[in-house]
Amino acid sequence: LATGPRQINSIFYEIRTYDIKPSKMKEFVEMVNKYFHLRTAHSELVGFWSAELGAMNKVVHVWKYDNFAHRTAVRHALANDKDWQGKFISPALPLIEKQHNEVAYLVPWCQLGKPPKEGGVYEWVTFQMKPGGPALWGEAFQAAINAHINTGYTKLIGVFHTEYGLLNTVHVIWWNESPDHRAAGRHSAHEDARVVAAVRDSVRFLESQQNVLLIPLQCSPLK
Repeated sequence: LATGPRQINSIFYEIRTYDIKPSKMKEFVEMVNKYFHLRTAHSELVGFWSAELGAMNKVVHVWKYDNFAHRTAVRHALANDKDWQGKFISPALPLIEKQHNEVAYLVPWCQLGKPPKEGGVYEWVTFQMKPGGPALWGEAFQAAINAHINTGYTKLIGVFHTEYGLLNTVHVIWWNESPDHRAAGRHSAHEDARVVAAVRDSVRFLESQQNVLLIPLQCSPLK
């Protein structure tokens, strides 16, 4: 989690979270599935999910950019894309209650992964760490993540550290075959002395944690 490798690599990820009006969720998802190819023509979509457990009427999507100039060019092109603006943006905006975005980097010791097969579920875990940055809590956090990976019950997709938005926030994406498979794996992991020790060391730096179970949308590259 050292800052050096992040600054050398200009690639970053924009995490966009939308709260959808409860009565409009079905309509919003249908619009995404129908028209989102207009958006992905401009830049790379990593994943697009809807919340199933831990949040309601919420969608999360992640975009990859080469650098900030790349994002600026993409946003300019989208603003001038009449099809995108007319077919999706104009009718979709009334369905959205709130929008939030963050800029994050993959931590240096993690590469973006893919699930071994389609059809599973994703767990999005947000950790709010104590102020001080990765120099304070990075080593312990990495050890806790590796302890869970080593149990073999879950697949790590990515670990992101915020650069814009609420700082000292870490988002971790896991993939599991099913919610029941995830539950059984976690119960076993929490009886593993190595996991217990690593987590106990890491939580010294933890302020809060939120877990959300996500279902990929039809347009999501990560399914």
